[in-house]
Amino acid sequence: GQRTGLVLTCQDTSAVQRADQRIRSTHRPGGFSARYRLEQISGNSPATRQLLKLAQRYGATASTVLITGESGTGKELLAQGMHNVSSRQRGPFVAINCAAFPESLLESELFGYQEGAFSGSRKGGKPGLIEAAHGGTLFLDEIGDMPLPLQSKLLRVLQEKEFEPVGSNEMLHSDVRVIAATSMDLEAAIKRGEFRADLYYRLNVLPIQVPPLRERLEDIPALSEAILEELRSQHELDREALALLAQHAWPGNIRELRNVLERAALLSDDLVLNAGEIRAAIGTFTPVERSSAVAAVEGESFSAARERFDR
Repeated sequence: GQRTGLVLTCQDTSAVQRADQRIRSTHRPGGFSARYRLEQISGNSPATRQLLKLAQRYGATASTVLITGESGTGKELLAQGMHNVSSRQRGPFVAINCAAFPESLLESELFGYQEGAFSGSRKGGKPGLIEAAHGGTLFLDEIGDMPLPLQSKLLRVLQEKEFEPVGSNEMLHSDVRVIAATSMDLEAAIKRGEFRADLYYRLNVLPIQVPPLRERLEDIPALSEAILEELRSQHELDREALALLAQHAWPGNIRELRNVLERAALLSDDLVLNAGEIRAAIGTFTPVERSSAVAAVEGESFSAARERFDR
């Protein structure tokens, strides 16, 4: 009945980490992957070239990134591209829009919950997206809309890589790289008392701003081609249609451009879209101030403009 010896089992730490990753992946919902790469982001304007150069450099690090820019500029595509050039590219890419959930639901989605944490909770509890992102990237879209109580919990994740599921007293560890994005002026939100200053400085380690489409109109030929190809459309734009696209201010940015091209292609009886069809598809036209970018696109055919901007 007396203890006469001990057995000590030693394992390589990397083997333990791989086992931990396998266990977590068995509880992880599917679909957490990044589809887009940086080279798939279309455009050859100076602004876009600088954006991609910076994203490539940021992606190679493990630091937190804060992406700012207007709605529809492609912030999530940029985040996916950075994930795919990082050392975490084989890990999950988990995205959540912080503006899409009420506070209580956002908390349980992010941090998970234990069984019985609230009425209607799943038997056995549910792992949250922070845990699901272990070994990969957590993309927090519209971070400026996150409620203040959750901002303090997120701060601990960034500082300690620890979090507490809803209804639990136990801290869990998750090795995640956070990329956040917002169309909000966070510094103004801090002054209004709507965003924590300490969280802002934790997020704003590597800032990157995506310029609106009206500031890179030279990208329209390449973007239009890529969008039509993604839509599996055989349509092209004639010279006047391309010039018209470069005269609109695009308040909805690339998302609006996609909608316009999809609408025009669907309603057109010809494979070459003309200015009238594009004008009708745009609806409310917002003229942009004439610039060298507009002049560069005007007077060229779709194929000629595309070739010039691909060079």
